[in-house]
Amino acid sequence: MLPADLIGILSGLTSAIVWGGGDFLGGLATRRIHQFQVVVLAALTGAAIFLPFAILLNEPIPSASSLAWSAAAGVSGAVGVAAFYRALSTGASAMVAPTAAVVGAAVPVVVAGVLEGLPSPSHGVGIALGLAGIWLVSSPATSGNRGGRREFGLAVLAGAGFGGFFVFIAQVDEGLIFGPLVVAKLAALCFGVLALLGRRQSLPRPAGNSLALLAGVLDAGGNLFYLVAQQYTTLAIAAVLSSMYPISTIILSRTVLHERVVRRQALGVGVCLAAVVLIAV
Repeated sequence: MLPADLIGILSGLTSAIVWGGGDFLGGLATRRIHQFQVVVLAALTGAAIFLPFAILLNEPIPSASSLAWSAAAGVSGAVGVAAFYRALSTGASAMVAPTAAVVGAAVPVVVAGVLEGLPSPSHGVGIALGLAGIWLVSSPATSGNRGGRREFGLAVLAGAGFGGFFVFIAQVDEGLIFGPLVVAKLAALCFGVLALLGRRQSLPRPAGNSLALLAGVLDAGGNLFYLVAQQYTTLAIAAVLSSMYPISTIILSRTVLHERVVRRQALGVGVCLAAVVLIAV
């Protein structure tokens, strides 16, 4: 049997790898359809994946508090994704991507410090390096439009949404996995549908939107491995490791879209790896 901390670290890293793929495909999908349509399709896919597992594994029905935390996590994540893609659509990715990524990782670190106490010195340095590495990795290859207050506000909102998901889903009863994730996905689905109706946008059809559906599959995988990681290690470590998803995204962008990887992004990968070593030790 692997030590619990190692299971948590490996699960967090797996979450980052899978989430990065989902983020990459979700970004491609928003080039074709509205960001809330992507949210709806991704949430629908995730619920369809998690529900059979919850039934087959005969998981207990989550308590009222777990249901509430799960629903809050689903809405928070959906808000984060929608704000993130909306901010990126303004062309201010040079500011939006790193701000959202670091805020999303920093929120659970701060909350964990309050709820769980300060980490050990080596873990603290590892977490700090992880945040720095996430900033560097998520910075785009081109400087582009730096954006203004509105874009910065959207980036912070996106990061707060991501961080809220990390914190809220971690509050569910220990041992529960698939039930809370079903609730989170259904909450995100309802939020997306209401947002589309409020904007008088049509509901998306699964047919012809394979990118959004596949993004939903990978997003569901990221959710699953993060929740496992959080139950085997601390909230701060699980969140920082899972937030390293931009590494996976830039690798896919380089491989599939042949986008350029600049020196600071390569440096960020190295900093993240150093952070993982310190956290593991």
